[in-house]
Amino acid sequence: MTLLIPIAFLAGVVTAISPCVLPVLPVILAGGATGTRRRPFAIVAGLVSSFTVFTLFAGWLLDRLGLPQNTLRDAAIALLFLIAASLIVPRIGELLERPFLSLTRRRSGDLGGGFVLGASLGLVFVPCAGPVLAEISVLVAHERFGLKTLALTAAYALGAGAPMVAIALGGRSVGTKLRAFGPRLRIVSGAVIAATAVALVFHVEDHLRNVPGYSDWLQGKIERNATAKRELAKLSGARSVKPVDSTTSGLPDYGAAPDFGGVERWFNTPGGRALTMRDLRGKVVLVDFWTYTCINCLRTLPHLEAWDAAYREKGLVIVGVHTPEFAFEHSASNVEAAIRRLGVHYPVPLDNEYATWDAYSNQYWPAEYLVDRSGHVRHVHFGEGEYDQTEALIRRLLAAHGRGARLVADTTPREATTPESYLGFRRLVRYDGSRIVQEHFAAYTFPKSLPQDGFAYAGKWEVRSESILAGTNARLRLHFRARNVYLVLAGHGTVEVLVDGKRERTVRVDANRLYTLRSTARVEDGVMELRFTPGLEAYAFTFG
Repeated sequence: MTLLIPIAFLAGVVTAISPCVLPVLPVILAGGATGTRRRPFAIVAGLVSSFTVFTLFAGWLLDRLGLPQNTLRDAAIALLFLIAASLIVPRIGELLERPFLSLTRRRSGDLGGGFVLGASLGLVFVPCAGPVLAEISVLVAHERFGLKTLALTAAYALGAGAPMVAIALGGRSVGTKLRAFGPRLRIVSGAVIAATAVALVFHVEDHLRNVPGYSDWLQGKIERNATAKRELAKLSGARSVKPVDSTTSGLPDYGAAPDFGGVERWFNTPGGRALTMRDLRGKVVLVDFWTYTCINCLRTLPHLEAWDAAYREKGLVIVGVHTPEFAFEHSASNVEAAIRRLGVHYPVPLDNEYATWDAYSNQYWPAEYLVDRSGHVRHVHFGEGEYDQTEALIRRLLAAHGRGARLVADTTPREATTPESYLGFRRLVRYDGSRIVQEHFAAYTFPKSLPQDGFAYAGKWEVRSESILAGTNARLRLHFRARNVYLVLAGHGTVEVLVDGKRERTVRVDANRLYTLRSTARVEDGVMELRFTPGLEAYAFTFG
């Protein structure tokens, strides 16, 4: 952790000279040009403080208040408009002085006004994230608000703030030279702040995050070197999957299997009783991480069910740890319905807080960890395939003889297909359409053509963090290459499916799950258009 603090500080410094910081620089420059010598420091102190606090706690707070994730950003933009108005129109400044001394332009409130201006910038400051900020985001998502996370975030924010102090002082220097033009300077500063607020309303900063950064080389040297990677891995608790012992049996030994921690609910156990690795000692255990909308997991399920049927009486226990990817997969009733629908009969713990996932340092859906009778992990496999090898190891650990499990075809795709594609703005890649407006309904139009694997929206959509919500005339086009096309959908309604302009089918949506949009005997290349009824929510495409 000692090494991570200077790494985080330097990462913040690099952020402050990257393209992503450009939207806030005019405000810092203009804000520093007015007021006393202390004002530049107050602005940057406000930015550092609000960025640190709200990076750590904003998502948690808004979630518990039931407010949209963009609430604080919208409030900060409104505050920027208010500050701009107080600088441009003297009368507004006088009215604000009485109830809000911190917003006044006079010396008595100059320090507070600078801090408030900086605090509002901290809520709209969206850095070009590197590994350090990404690790902070992961820790926050897991609600790990310990001293280490706080120290790392503060160091990053202070690093970002250091160059901004110089910029604000530069504004102060310019303001001193132009003191004779004081009233006009305040009006110009207010206009700059207002223009920046307008730009933020239209999400100009989103485009800057897609500009190749001239700071990429520095970011790589500071955050992606071997030392930084090692220290970040220690912070997250991640471990590389390596044998800790070699045995005469020829199987690697990865050490004692972690227990099932933080489970919200158990399915398919007597009375919903929790299982522990201690309870399962003497059994061979296959721990499978899955989620019910993951097509890769669904293709694995028939093999797991066949092994459960063939080897349960011989001492095999399969535990399907359900770790959700999307918000609706946290619902116990949704998971229970999926377990019934899919015919899963082995124990399933609901790992909503990622406690078991983290205990195994897992990163994949699906992932299998094979545990021997003494409680040690002896085999690890990520993804689909290699079912014959896994079954052979199960039989070996069980010392099973005779017939094996029923033969299940391996449907793991062998051909190159379109990659998995998420539709929400948090993981949006290969999108090739109109500018994205986050968390608000907006009108979109299709481009003239789509590149291979690209997709775009048309009609009214609300693009959310992990999904898109259909409005009027909502459509989506995708240039795919696959045999099978799947889409995770939620809500109630219909999706009309057209391929290369020809209508193929209508999919009726009645539950939050994965739907098959198209299935053919061979890999095909085409442009799919989907037409949604309003109110449907789409999450991610997968292909086979």
